[in-house]
Amino acid sequence: MKTKQPRKQRKRMKSIALRKGVHAHLSKELREKYGFRSFGLRKGDTVKVMRGKFKGKVGKVESIDLKKQKVFVEGVEIQKADGTKAKVGVHPSNLLITAFDLSDKLRKAKLQIKGEAK
Repeated sequence: MKTKQPRKQRKRMKSIALRKGVHAHLSKELREKYGFRSFGLRKGDTVKVMRGKFKGKVGKVESIDLKKQKVFVEGVEIQKADGTKAKVGVHPSNLLITAFDLSDKLRKAKLQIKGEAK
């Protein structure tokens, strides 16, 4: 389904860019096992923060904000002035995937296919 309307073309390109933007590099072990450098992040993946205030923290991905391109990792939070804790979003380029959540069969198959293609 193609359209000539610029607003619809822009909308389609923006949605594609949002989905493609949340990728992170793989750890050395995963890189050797699967044979590629980066992969899309999903809720449940175990990641390590490589840059910024929370460098070195390891945790699972709790949620992903596609619009702001931020990933929320458990254990990465700040203490606010009133004493409550708030989650801090981390850009996916500052994360390293250390373990995949392989509960989804389609994702498992995609990992195998991408690994064989390289």
